Amino acid sequence: MASVTTPTVRPGIAERLSQMIRIPTVSAELDERGSAPFEEFVALIAELYPLTHEKLALERHTDFGLLFHWQGTGAASDRPVVLMAHYDVVPVDGSDAWTHPPFAGVIADGSVYGRGALDDKGPLIVVLEAVENLLADGFVPPRDVYLSFGGNEETYGRAAEEIARVLRERGIVPWLVLDEGGAVVDAPLPFVPGRAAMIGVGEKGVMTLRLTARGDGGHASAPPPLTAVRRIARAVDRLGPTTFRPRASKAILRMLSQLAAQTPGPARHLLRLLGSAPLLTAQVFAALGGEPAALVRTTVAPTMQSGGTAANVLPSQASATVNLRIALGETTQQTVFRVRRRIRDPLVEVEVIEASEPSPESPTDNAPFALLAEALDAAFPGVPAVPYVMMAATDSRHFHRFSPAVYRFAPLDMSNAQRASIHGVDESVEIASLERGERFHRALLERLR
Repeated sequence: MASVTTPTVRPGIAERLSQMIRIPTVSAELDERGSAPFEEFVALIAELYPLTHEKLALERHTDFGLLFHWQGTGAASDRPVVLMAHYDVVPVDGSDAWTHPPFAGVIADGSVYGRGALDDKGPLIVVLEAVENLLADGFVPPRDVYLSFGGNEETYGRAAEEIARVLRERGIVPWLVLDEGGAVVDAPLPFVPGRAAMIGVGEKGVMTLRLTARGDGGHASAPPPLTAVRRIARAVDRLGPTTFRPRASKAILRMLSQLAAQTPGPARHLLRLLGSAPLLTAQVFAALGGEPAALVRTTVAPTMQSGGTAANVLPSQASATVNLRIALGETTQQTVFRVRRRIRDPLVEVEVIEASEPSPESPTDNAPFALLAEALDAAFPGVPAVPYVMMAATDSRHFHRFSPAVYRFAPLDMSNAQRASIHGVDESVEIASLERGERFHRALLERLR
């Protein structure tokens, strides 16, 4: 086993991340901002990481996909490691009160503040820092390494989809894929103390539905009993938290068993019991609500509603958009069927806007997961690697259809407040956490076989 070196790590990681944050790569505002910020970001990383651009081959896929190829010394060029991240960010609500301006990249109190600090420019920069530092030492990995960076993950991820398609077409089946997802967290469950590195071994599917109803328009002074708006409101109300039955996947049971091994006191016995009783686990997690409930069931979240042209006019049409995150073991077809059954109204049209199936579960008893645990121990000593189910969508979903070992983990410390700031207000990352993230990726690459 190769040992982890102690190279002279370049200072200034916070300043480089600050520069990245100052470029507003908001993919949802592409029509308003144009592609200039994205090209500016591509030019910036070429300036900040000269060795990476000199030693690695860079391909552009679509307008927003960057694929770097680092050729290794071994024969397993068709079984590479793929390290993923995305450089686009979500919009900022102008009415939100940020402590520091979201695109200023302010460095204060040992942290870097701004949109993208955690999602996902922080996880991206620690990959580039590790590669640049290793290249400065003359390191060459024993197997090929790809860096896959997308610029539209927040708007479905066509760039990553194309990169995955190209690699598959070339007959390249990654040995390991690592994308954003879990992090190093405190108290991974409400009744579990201590720190854990939550590594997503599976990912929920995503579906967006549009519910539409028509009705007779007219003056609001004489409304019929069931207008288009009322019909849609009733349909949305019927899609409550219990629309889908809870069930514990194998990944959740593995998570509980792993947490039991590190938890002292009575909680250990509870975790062991839950880890061996999937029906009980599903019921307990559903009762806890919030994130625990989302781990064991398909969730339904109405996100947008529309209808009407004036305050005193009955709309002839109304609609609502519903976002679902599909639990592992279920399918998009089953999900649509269940939604229609719950609505129980043939006059409400259910249209699938987009859908992707939940992923299969990647194993934890293989060499790729063992490598993640080794790298974790080098960067975060004593923090165990714990499998879990990723509830949000990542670019890695385009790889799990043909790669058997896909994991979702950003090697950064994240408090509950920081996790809440993702897509929210006051997003920030500690500089010390960035340094540990670089160490994680450096250890991972040096320990490749």
